[in-house]
Amino acid sequence: MKFDEFSIGDTFTTNDYKVTDKDIHEFASEFDPQYIHIDKKKAEQGRFKGIIASGIHTLSLSFKLWVETKKYGEDIIAGTQMNNIKFIKPVFPNDSLHVVIKVIDKHSIKPDSGLLTVRLSTFNQDDDIVFKGELTALIAK
Repeated sequence: MKFDEFSIGDTFTTNDYKVTDKDIHEFASEFDPQYIHIDKKKAEQGRFKGIIASGIHTLSLSFKLWVETKKYGEDIIAGTQMNNIKFIKPVFPNDSLHVVIKVIDKHSIKPDSGLLTVRLSTFNQDDDIVFKGELTALIAK
């Protein structure tokens, strides 16, 4: 969608994504190798009683699901900003996530583009919110 096609208040919902133990381990092994993400035995003794996904992994999955809606499509120029990132609840292996996206701000900055800000709210299979964050992108008009 072009910048001018978005309106403040527009809401979109993504498909579901089932997070596997393998997904968590592979992501964390490369990008966040803390025991709570990769050491099952030690994680079972911790606060969450098992392996949990990295918050950065949850953010990445949330953004992936948003991009897969193809609302930006070929009209995105670049991401510019992230704000109010909150990791609210842990994501466990076999959780199924979906994201509700709401357009919360837009500003025209040039004749050919504008800044669009969306709030991503990620929920698990029980409709518990696990992540929330705001992303701003430069979008063609």
